[in-house]
Amino acid sequence: MPDLPALRRDLSDIVGPDHVLTGPDERARYETDWTGRFRGSAPAVVRPGHVDEVAAVVGWCRENGVALVPQGGNTGLVGGSVPLAGELVLSLVRMSSIGPVDTAAGQVTVGAGAVLSAVDATAAGSSGVGLRYAVDFAARDTATAGGTIATNAGGMNVVRYGATREQVIGVEAVLGSGEVISHLQGLVKDNTGYHFPSLLCGSEGTLGIVTAARLRLVARYRERVTALVGFRDPAAAVAAVGMWRAQLDSLEAAELFLCDGLALVCDAFDLPLPFATNWPAYLLVEAAGHRDPTDDLAAAVASADGVADVAVATDEARRAALWRYREDHTLAINTLGPPHKLDVTLPAAALAEFLAGAPARIGGAAPASRTWLFGHLGDGNIHVNVTGVPPDDERVDDAVLRYVAELGGSISAEHGIGTAKRRWLHLNRSAAEVAAMRAVKRALDPDGVLNPNVLLPPLPAV
Repeated sequence: MPDLPALRRDLSDIVGPDHVLTGPDERARYETDWTGRFRGSAPAVVRPGHVDEVAAVVGWCRENGVALVPQGGNTGLVGGSVPLAGELVLSLVRMSSIGPVDTAAGQVTVGAGAVLSAVDATAAGSSGVGLRYAVDFAARDTATAGGTIATNAGGMNVVRYGATREQVIGVEAVLGSGEVISHLQGLVKDNTGYHFPSLLCGSEGTLGIVTAARLRLVARYRERVTALVGFRDPAAAVAAVGMWRAQLDSLEAAELFLCDGLALVCDAFDLPLPFATNWPAYLLVEAAGHRDPTDDLAAAVASADGVADVAVATDEARRAALWRYREDHTLAINTLGPPHKLDVTLPAAALAEFLAGAPARIGGAAPASRTWLFGHLGDGNIHVNVTGVPPDDERVDDAVLRYVAELGGSISAEHGIGTAKRRWLHLNRSAAEVAAMRAVKRALDPDGVLNPNVLLPPLPAV
């Protein structure tokens, strides 16, 4: 590692002195993750404004043996975007351009630093056509296109549109070799070899740094209805979603939360309980289409067993009020201190068993802990949040992730493996698969400078 004056001089020559941050106060927000659980220290934060500057920074890192961590909105929850091992932080926030919407193709090209809400707003105002970007979740105002591609983020609309990988048509990226690849034509069919968007999506910045992407847009439906459905038990909610997926082609979201989480949200933000009784489980369901889906949704809800209460909203203000009960879970949980956040996926057939069994597994590992379960039930993604456990106590993580694997699930649904989960990667990936991943990384990042401390477990000492 060069000394600090040399580092500042060299990187300033590439991106300009205003975009090399070395002071502790300047670096602070880049060195801590959103939850506060993961904290690191970087020699500097460098903020390039163009793909050529990104390539030059990567080249400098190779020459000087300096590892770097690419960072977007820093909304990840597994320690994958903060410098936990003293890496240089490469922030892409300046690369936030959003190109004109191609209404004929239903696509747009954006910089890696463009935030999701801005991409969606641009799509909405496109020549009066009214399109939208399908990847959406509570951190929409800070999460960036590049960061969500790096982690293959999902969010609330996966049940209808799929995760980020399904939205990425093309990418521009700087590989670990310093070379730039660019394929942004937006061709839906292009069978000319390896598909780099799919390879880079979910790679957590270990193979290349995405600097721009060509994104698929979808129809922005004018007719939308939201319902909050209270259930007498979580298993009934799981069964209902399985049925509604088949019945409702307009289904866009099916978000689960439980009575204790709802009570916490209401207490933290002084909100009224939605019903006179706080039921054991809730689904926040949304449907949208070119025609009003209210009657279809009402019929689907009426056909489900275990429904105890229903609140329906069709206007924007009332729908937003219902969504607060779900989206404010993360904020409410964070008022209790840095949580252990374990984002997992279960097979549909195992969801009810997991919801019933996870608190006991967690309590056995950490009796003083509290467990909060919520998530995207339409695609089997459960957010397991545990409070009352020190940040570095991994007994809870071990209990949850082993239970998930035992039930045939994935230890990571949408935030990646990061640093937090890499020692459990073997629960989902075979030795042959991990070896293949290492081979791909060596090919695209021959000196190992790109995010070397995430995803892949350390090699055994020789």
